[in-house]
Amino acid sequence: MKALILEDDDLVSELLETVVAGLYPGAVVKVADTLGEAVVQVGRSSFDLFITDWNLPDGAGLDLVKKIRKTDRDVPIVMVSGRSDRDSVLQAAHFGIDGYMTKPFDVQQLHERLVKLLKPSNAPPQDVSVLLKNSLEEVVQLPSDMDPADVLELMDRQEELSPAQLAERWREEASLIARLMDVANSTSFRRTGKPVETLRDAISSMGVALALNQALALSLDVSNKLKHDALRDLAKKHHEEALDVGKEAHRLAIRLKAPPVILQKAGLLSRLGELAVLKVLNQYLSLGGTLEADEAEQLLKQWAQPYGNRLKVQWRLPLGLRELIGSVHHLPNDCTREDRITMRAAALLAGGKQDAEECRRLLRRLGMDTEELIKD
Repeated sequence: MKALILEDDDLVSELLETVVAGLYPGAVVKVADTLGEAVVQVGRSSFDLFITDWNLPDGAGLDLVKKIRKTDRDVPIVMVSGRSDRDSVLQAAHFGIDGYMTKPFDVQQLHERLVKLLKPSNAPPQDVSVLLKNSLEEVVQLPSDMDPADVLELMDRQEELSPAQLAERWREEASLIARLMDVANSTSFRRTGKPVETLRDAISSMGVALALNQALALSLDVSNKLKHDALRDLAKKHHEEALDVGKEAHRLAIRLKAPPVILQKAGLLSRLGELAVLKVLNQYLSLGGTLEADEAEQLLKQWAQPYGNRLKVQWRLPLGLRELIGSVHHLPNDCTREDRITMRAAALLAGGKQDAEECRRLLRRLGMDTEELIKD
């Protein structure tokens, strides 16, 4: 399934992208911020869904609707607009749209409306290796166990919530952290050129309300709930490993009197690749494919690093954070950076390798009493 979103507001387009990407296994989402760009996209490729704003810098979303309807009367088109007057709604309906939502829109309502418009695919699954290769170029979201009811409860209290409170509540939600950092940094790079470094700053930059909307959109991602036991077990294993690395990094940072937040975050995100691969494998099985447990393990080993590297760039994680994540898995012998050494040591401790010579050597380089730390 391919979708085109025509929206010139960065934050709104990011939110729409999150909703659509979570609706359908293997969704490819293209975003255009001008009418001209959208017309070019339509000329290059066919789409199964269009979502368009009305007012754009170089024209009206209705012009795109008219162009599409000249050749295709059936493809679903949804208009999301700040115009709420009856005449505008009737005018849009006249040109054959399938849904009209006014801004600010309700994420859950949009989700439900799109579910009714989109038809499930009966096409046979691709070869799993082909699917993994193709998905590297698509919007990939990590599996998430967030409960939509919990997010809705937070939305009911959003006036009393601060960015700091949300950051604390979500500090172990790796997929949500990655998504909020992605959204905040995409906007930040376009407007200031300076990356957002912390979850609290990410929430502050977009506001509590939009952050909660992103969380709700992610929690409604039907394809990111792993429904196959073997994959679910693997996802749990890798998620717990990431949590353990984050906890050990936090513990070491406190002992070193270093800022712990960024190191803990790097630990939480250290299994990005594995979790993303599991998401695609789950998609493959949901589409009718078959996969043995040992084959899934082998595919994880083969694809985790490419997916991890791709997602770090796709989600615009700051270079320093990417390097910290990389240090969890590999540390050059000549590295002298204390924070990198800390991350590698945390990974070894989390993996139960406290007696390994590499772990003891790294702890000594950090000036720590290895026996005392290991017993702590």
